[in-house]
Amino acid sequence: MSTEFVKHLNPHPATDEVREAVLQNPGFGQHFTDHMVCIDWQGDVQENVGRWENARLQPYGPLSLDPSTAVLHYGQEIFEGLKAYRHEDGSVWTFRPEANAARLNRSAQRLALPTLPEEVFVDSIRELVAQDQAWVPSGDGESLYMRPFMIGTEPFLGVRPSRQALYSVIASPAGNYFGSVEPVDIWLSRTYARAGTGGTGAAKCGGNYAASLVAQMEGDAHGCSQVVFLDPERDDAIEELGGMNVFFVFDDGRLVTPELTGTILEGITRDSVIQLAEERGLTVEQRAFTLDEWRDGVRSGHLTEVFACGTAAVIAPVRRLVSNDETIGPEDAQPGEVTMSIRQQLLDIQTGRAEDTHGWLTRLV
Repeated sequence: MSTEFVKHLNPHPATDEVREAVLQNPGFGQHFTDHMVCIDWQGDVQENVGRWENARLQPYGPLSLDPSTAVLHYGQEIFEGLKAYRHEDGSVWTFRPEANAARLNRSAQRLALPTLPEEVFVDSIRELVAQDQAWVPSGDGESLYMRPFMIGTEPFLGVRPSRQALYSVIASPAGNYFGSVEPVDIWLSRTYARAGTGGTGAAKCGGNYAASLVAQMEGDAHGCSQVVFLDPERDDAIEELGGMNVFFVFDDGRLVTPELTGTILEGITRDSVIQLAEERGLTVEQRAFTLDEWRDGVRSGHLTEVFACGTAAVIAPVRRLVSNDETIGPEDAQPGEVTMSIRQQLLDIQTGRAEDTHGWLTRLV
């Protein structure tokens, strides 16, 4: 049974001219569609009781929160990111939304927020896209980026889980995240950590990203597009980037990616890459991969490609690892064959140019 949403349509939606001007150059996360979805929750996560209610489609706009609202003081917040793609026949599809729903619920459990039924998650996305489908771009590499999120909304300053929550979905037309598929430089953070053992690293919550921003600022100052974090307790094992997982391609057919230890986000693009790589005969190793291995692999020539992956950028080739002490990787590195082949295969599935043999796509409109 599908979720029933009460519709409150925007009385002043963007004009066709304004919307088309945005779609000519959407950027990323700068412009938003005319509507949003909201659902309220009341209950007690400690007692495992509660109910979702008042599901609605409403005009996109500010939220009104009491100054004592839980999320503003204790950071009870989680979010997801997924995309809607317009196929050649005009239909609109999304990629593995059930996996996003499952991850949202894992994040909710870690942040002491209520879980959301998977079918409600998918219905909420479908409701928003059905109403705002004119905002889905059709250019190469373009999509409608959807941001479901949940916050604790109880006005209360006591330190306990919020007994009220808001789940919402907003959407933004998106171009290519990095602007091109040229290799990017990555900054090596030796001062800061994104997450620690027993922390929230495996949850998709705002605090993890806030913790990465000061390191990202360092990277920006050195001309780098992303930052990578280490685990000094495991011989400087590579963790992940500020918002992406990372893969290492070797000349003997191995693809290595850091194992999921509880401090790394379980990326849906990461999981998809692993499946596609194994199907093409590559040996995928999920294990600790150290900074020394990265350095030695480049020196020996056996490490031939490095790439990062995530929902926003899909797959981005990595050129060099940059730090105050050293630079690993050649300045003239070009996107690797394995990187670009997997990237193209994944994009072809998402956009309907290739058969979806995995059952990953869900039609929205």
